[in-house]
Amino acid sequence: MAHPLLSIDQVSVRFGGLVALQKVDLVVETGRTTAILGPNGAGKTTLFNAVAGVVRPSAGSISFDARDITAALPSWRCRQGIARTFQITQPFADLTVRENVMVAVTSRGVSMRAARAEAEEYVDFVGLGGKIDEPSRTLSTGQRKRLELARALATKPRLLLLDEVTGGVDRPSIPDILDVIRRLREERGITILVVEHNMEVLFGLADDAIFLNRGEVVVAGPMAEVAEHEAVRRIYLGGDDDA
Repeated sequence: MAHPLLSIDQVSVRFGGLVALQKVDLVVETGRTTAILGPNGAGKTTLFNAVAGVVRPSAGSISFDARDITAALPSWRCRQGIARTFQITQPFADLTVRENVMVAVTSRGVSMRAARAEAEEYVDFVGLGGKIDEPSRTLSTGQRKRLELARALATKPRLLLLDEVTGGVDRPSIPDILDVIRRLREERGITILVVEHNMEVLFGLADDAIFLNRGEVVVAGPMAEVAEHEAVRRIYLGGDDDA
């Protein structure tokens, strides 16, 4: 019987007296895109960071490909196939687009010469071929988001964690970014876990979703069903920030 790629079992996270997550369960199946939803302070970022290895659970466990990674370092998780992007992009400003991606390629032990050619493949995939030898500081916000995707792709992930991938991006640039993300799954077979506030984006992207409030799971399941839940509709469609 096939096992899920990512399994979160009864995970709780406490920061002193603050309970950020309380007994959260989540299963992410291979080849699917799962969204983490919730109001500000719901625990979305904490859950995301627990999967990335930045935050260690106070209780519960996290498994990747049927292997317990609860205490594993972020660098080890990356080598096993977990990559992430950041809400605020952090490219090396003085390096070119190609060189930024080469940094990620060489982290796998690839030679500089081989990394140069391999980086070009990833830059072309995200649609930045025309900017490949330009300094990354010259890129627009949308282009920097695509550079983030290229750098993540260069680590050869099986699970990609996307943090507000359309945040700060001008509306006309969003469809191209979403197209790249869909192709990551369809052409590269990458499973995706995404934190995103834009429900319009998620409807065109996510298969499944989990909705958190005050650190607890309110509802989880197919994206279309989760979106119809009363608490989700109140926050995302009614403008209320308290479920």
